[in-house]
Amino acid sequence: MLMRSRILEPSRCLPLFLLLAAAPLAARAQEKPSVKLDPSTMAKRGTVDPRYLSFNIEMVEVTGGRFWKPYRSGPITPPQPGAHGPGPDLYEYRPPIDLSNPRLRKLAAALGPSFVRVSGTWANSTWFQDNDQPAAAQPPAGFHSVLTRAEWKGVLDFSRAVDAALVTSVAVSPGTRDAQGVWTPTQAQALYDYTKSIGGHIAATEFMNEPTFAAMGGAPANYTPADFGRDAKLFATFLRQESPGTFYLGPGSVGEGISLAPPGMPLHLLSSKDLLEASGPIFDVFSYHFYGGVSRRCGGHITVDQALTADWLDRTDTVEAFYADLRDQYLPGKPLWLTETAEAACGGDPLAAQFVDTFRFLNQLGTLAQRGVQVVMRNTLSASDYGLLDEQTLDPRPDYWAALLWKRLMGPTVLTAGVDSDATLRLYAQCLPKHKGGVTLLALNTDPHNARTISLPGATESYTLTASDLTSTTTLLNGAPLRANPDGSLPALHAVYGHAGDMTLAPLSVTFLAMPQAKNPACR
Repeated sequence: MLMRSRILEPSRCLPLFLLLAAAPLAARAQEKPSVKLDPSTMAKRGTVDPRYLSFNIEMVEVTGGRFWKPYRSGPITPPQPGAHGPGPDLYEYRPPIDLSNPRLRKLAAALGPSFVRVSGTWANSTWFQDNDQPAAAQPPAGFHSVLTRAEWKGVLDFSRAVDAALVTSVAVSPGTRDAQGVWTPTQAQALYDYTKSIGGHIAATEFMNEPTFAAMGGAPANYTPADFGRDAKLFATFLRQESPGTFYLGPGSVGEGISLAPPGMPLHLLSSKDLLEASGPIFDVFSYHFYGGVSRRCGGHITVDQALTADWLDRTDTVEAFYADLRDQYLPGKPLWLTETAEAACGGDPLAAQFVDTFRFLNQLGTLAQRGVQVVMRNTLSASDYGLLDEQTLDPRPDYWAALLWKRLMGPTVLTAGVDSDATLRLYAQCLPKHKGGVTLLALNTDPHNARTISLPGATESYTLTASDLTSTTTLLNGAPLRANPDGSLPALHAVYGHAGDMTLAPLSVTFLAMPQAKNPACR
């Protein structure tokens, strides 16, 4: 729950480094004029889906298998120039995830309502074992892993328990195909029939995961856009008959708009333009994936300092613009969903689990809402370094706390902040949930040295996120460390009450400013 607190208790005092620097910060804040804002006049820009902020659970987590090896597990050697992809030593085996874990469910439910997407590269070649026997020791030829009924029922039970509507994709590997190499719906039919037989529902689906990397992702060798167009149409016919209430998402591409290729490792992609030309306007929603780069595992080199630059933060806009243009050409008027995203591909860098990534994550949510993207699905809930939760302890990482505050304070009506963001101060506004006329302003000060000042005409309830260091895995809310309780329940999130006038935003801070009495007509 959110709670007001007019006075910071000792346990919630500001970090020592901020107290010691208070006077200099106040002086430096005057180097740039105060930004004056009026929440009552912020115009409506649009709306996002009530499940806007959502998350992924990889299919390989459900079945058990080799996923991106955490950095803490030992040394990781990135692939050498000229390699044709990541080597097997970059992965580590995980047993199937326990989706009945009460702590996991409580933490996931706190992010509801949401979508949970169970897909990923491994889903492209996963065989659904349509009986109640234990998992087969080996999948049939043409598949790489086995999904049992019990495991899929666990997904459906989890989805219901945490108010997360289910999104997935189907297998497309050689085992799903006839003698001519054409995709057949046999496996998809078994999965959908079983889902319905136990009262489940698939809210939305892509045909396959990331068709721009088709062959690398488990499709047959030499898979072409024409093959994708043919197969995607066959799946469309199947889906309309089998589950007409399921949104068809596509194409689900990744790797375009910016280059993800590390030096010496060119990526051979199928073009989304060619995929859409071949498939035609069959999708209900235009879906895409986004990563700003690849992790160290795959030869990337993003540093903590780079993670605060405009170049890094704005990559999400660059790629959205690329795919929005394709949407306008091939699926005009259709919604745009980002169905997989995180700090970096290949499991994320160490900084994905650190406070510094809070800026990228919240900036992405803020700017994509402004641009009309309807859904953003974070990869992952609890696997590898980019998980919202630590996969061993299920302790929330900094991005989890950012997600929690977003869910509670940023409603689906998107507003213009009234002023433009600049190089170090990014401002986003949305209606405050459950408060008629209420507004929430999200302010990110990415300047490592200087405070910024904003001026507001009325009372505020502020929730400021900081850390003792950018690489810290502990987030402070108004000076107090945030930790989940052992059973997965969450602490009260105390606000600091402020009056009208100037408010100082500390360097390297994120502040949600809730204004229940803003009286904004768009928020009624």
